[in-house]
Amino acid sequence: MLSINSNMMASNAARHLSSSYDALAQSVERLSSGLRINSAKDDAAGLAVSQQMAADLVTTQQGVRNAQDGQSMLQTMEGALQTVNNDLVRMKQLAEQASTGSYSTDQRTIMNNEFQEMARAIDNIAASTTFNGITMLNNSASVSIVFGGKSDTISVTGSNMTSSALGVSTLSVGSTASAQAALTHLDTAIGDVNTARSTFGYKMNRLESTVDVLNIAAENLSTAESRVTDVDVATEMATMTKNQVLAQAGISMLAQANSMPQMALKLLG
Repeated sequence: MLSINSNMMASNAARHLSSSYDALAQSVERLSSGLRINSAKDDAAGLAVSQQMAADLVTTQQGVRNAQDGQSMLQTMEGALQTVNNDLVRMKQLAEQASTGSYSTDQRTIMNNEFQEMARAIDNIAASTTFNGITMLNNSASVSIVFGGKSDTISVTGSNMTSSALGVSTLSVGSTASAQAALTHLDTAIGDVNTARSTFGYKMNRLESTVDVLNIAAENLSTAESRVTDVDVATEMATMTKNQVLAQAGISMLAQANSMPQMALKLLG
């Protein structure tokens, strides 16, 4: 029906144009942000799932850093034990040298002075080797490395590597007899150091494996989150193109519909 007061064609065209414009605005928002879900109204269930995935992802990534920090701590301690081992080897060399009868008392005194300095150096290493204020070479305290919640931990126990704990603090090479006696104690001390180093070594290997597993888990979580939240650019571009055409057609048809009431003037003329 041709009328002046009501223009249903214009109202209908305006409604469709508004719908096309809203869809076009949503496509622009998604393409500019790179996200399919920009607010809860886009996909309430998807948003809830993606946020939980995001929380799990950052927790897993922090677990990787925790494990790597644990590796760094153990590398620091194991590196210090290498120096302790070198000192003990030098002490054994001095003990072997002093145990023969071809040196004078004064010469053995010089050897013994160096021997005692090595023992003091071991004490200094055990006390001063720290990582973030943590010492593990002068006590038997345990450090828990957490990488995935309270239940996912690796416990590392420190070792007492002081000269007294190794049994070398009271040794001397000032005489042939004492030097020969020191050799046996030094063998035991070197064995204790190697045991501690091997303990730190297999803990480092376990942490390395943990880092590999956590990195894979983080990658999979990131992929899963991407499938939920990230926009498919190709699909969204096709949708935007369609909405652009619809919006342009709507504007054109609205202009045509708005001109319809003027046809009634011809009948009144």
